[in-house]
Amino acid sequence: MNRLPLIALAAALSMLALAGCSSQSAGVYSRGESQVEQVVRMATVESVRTVQIAGTKSPIGALAGAAIGAIAGSSLGGGRGAAVTGILGGLAGGMGGAAAEEGVTRQNGYEITVRMDNGEIRSIIQAADEQFAVGERVRLLSSGGKTRVSH
Repeated sequence: MNRLPLIALAAALSMLALAGCSSQSAGVYSRGESQVEQVVRMATVESVRTVQIAGTKSPIGALAGAAIGAIAGSSLGGGRGAAVTGILGGLAGGMGGAAAEEGVTRQNGYEITVRMDNGEIRSIIQAADEQFAVGERVRLLSSGGKTRVSH
């Protein structure tokens, strides 16, 4: 039995799984964000709206799907038929892999509109991992062009 298709399948699925490890959660920080000073501002929640945060669309999902599709397709024929079904399988797998990556990494989020203590209104979108209520006092943590809302 040829193990190459199984190894390629396992590698492709691993790459796809790793693509889903990114997060826009207010409670998850990257290594680069640790020990970095953040500006803290206080605000009051004006409104909270449920949104969808689109998933990632990197080449990883498409490449993994294409590899799986090409391997699966090439096993469906002999000679020229295997080449054609391999190409078609790769194309279909690439499209499926890209869609799967986006779907797996998509997450629920909130659009949180706040009124700053100076009267300015701001809106921040982040993962729906904390609950916020209108009228609640919150902290806005800003660093490197990113802002998080926290309690």
